[in-house]
This record gives sequence, structure tokens and C-alpha cells, in this order.
Amino acid sequence: MTLLAVAVAGRGLVDPDEPVLHADDEALLRGRAAFETMRVYDGTPFRLDEHLQRLAGSAARIGLQEVDARACEELARTALAQAGSQDAVLRVYWTAGREGEGRPTAIALVSAIPPHLEELRSRGISVITLPLGLDPKVRAFAPWLLGGVKSTSYAVNMAAEAEAKRRGADDAVFLASEDIVLEGPVTNVWWRLEDLLYTPALELGILAGVTRATLITEAGKLGYQVREGAFAREHLAAAEEAFTSSTVREVLPVVELDDKPLGDGKPGPAAAQLQDALRRVAGSSSDPSFEGRG
Repeated sequence: MTLLAVAVAGRGLVDPDEPVLHADDEALLRGRAAFETMRVYDGTPFRLDEHLQRLAGSAARIGLQEVDARACEELARTALAQAGSQDAVLRVYWTAGREGEGRPTAIALVSAIPPHLEELRSRGISVITLPLGLDPKVRAFAPWLLGGVKSTSYAVNMAAEAEAKRRGADDAVFLASEDIVLEGPVTNVWWRLEDLLYTPALELGILAGVTRATLITEAGKLGYQVREGAFAREHLAAAEEAFTSSTVREVLPVVELDDKPLGDGKPGPAAAQLQDALRRVAGSSSDPSFEGRG
């Protein structure tokens, strides 16, 4: 993604080409940092408060100092004003700071929205399943596995995306032991059978997606019932349609699973309806305080 603006706590705006971390920041040395990514609609970050609350939860699980939500929000405002883009991607980072010092660093980045998303939404995406080999109960409740935490220790997630591309697919879906469906590297996973929508439960240690929560609410308004639980890959493979959700990609229909068509191999109605609903919710959540331009 093209970087438009950077703001750092204690420094303010920084040239996007200028380094902002010390070489011994534990975010770099050990991946000890939490982050949040959110889409910006009409100048307003989507559900910023919920994202900052999740940032605080991730930081606490990693053992970082308490997140200064006010400082992070101000950095977001500063970076968005500098970027001058009404529709963008906002990322907020909270690092452990320099080794041995324990003073966190807060950073806000604003980037352009990836240009290929609407093309993917139109044609639908192909996904492969990748086993993690973990008992879902262990993954959910073992604190050292950091289930549901957004940290910068993202190498496994990026390796999964790379493996999907290597196999000619667009994305991946992780499986726990017994082929239980979990989540994508950066997405939550959904599928539909008649008027029932299925999605893995948070108790499996998946990320509590802010967009996921929004879609659960909107699905009910559209007449769908949502069932959260532990479902095997075969259940997903038998779906009439499937899709992923995330803050930047929004709702992306899945039309192929492990080299085989899913459903009729075309984007389905629930994905389209929920994408429209998500945009309506985002459009009704504008915040005039974010609309000024520096």
C-alpha cells in the first residue's frame, strides 16, 4: 500500500521516508508490538474506539505498557489531516520500545486503499486451506499462543498468504486439528447454507474482528441467522456460498476452495447484501472532527 502520512508520538508528523524506530526497539527485535488496521470512510476511521480497545487488549496480552488511547487517537487525526485522503487505510502501532527501557512508541500510518479490491470483489477469490496442527482448545486458552491477538509477529500469516499465491490462489484459511475452520491470515471466514450463516466462534482463539461483529448485527437485519461454533472444512466445502471479512478488504466472496468451485463458483447474494450493509453502516458513522484537513 502506498504510504501517505506518518505521525509518531513525541515527534508529530514525520516524512514517510524517514526512519521512526530505534534499531533495538523490541518491535523489530522480537515482534513485541500490537497494532490495529482500519478503513477510513469519508475521512472517518471505521469504529476507531473499538479498534483502540482491541489494541489495548492485544498490548496487555503481549505484556506491553498500557496503551494511551487518547495519544493514539490524536496521532490518527494528525496523520489523516496530513494525508488529505477521505478514503484510506489507517494503521496504529504500539511498540514495546527500546530494549531494556520499556518506553512504548506509538505510530499512526495512513496508506492508500489497495487498488485491486473491487476487481476481487466482482469475480470472487480462491482460497486454500492450511493446517496449523493445533487443538483449537489449546490455541484458544494457552496464553503463550496469543490467540486473537493482533501483534506484529506476523511472519506466519504472511507466509500463509505467500503459500496461497504460490499455489495460484488469492488467500488462505487456517485449519486447527480435526480440520476445524479457524480464520484467514488477515480475515474472518463465513459461509451460507440457505438462510443460515456460519462463522468460527471466538472461543477457537480467532481474532474478534470489528467488521465481523458489525456483520453479525447486520445479518440479523437482513433475515439471516448466524451460527458461531467449531465447524469442519467439509461443512465449509458444502456451502452454497462463502466469503471473508476484514476492515480493509471488507466482504470478499469466496468462489473456489482448494482448487474446487465452492457453491456455483460465483459470488453469492449474502456477500453482496452484507457488503452493501457494511458500507451503509460506515456511511452513517462519519465524525466531523476527523474531516478537517491540515
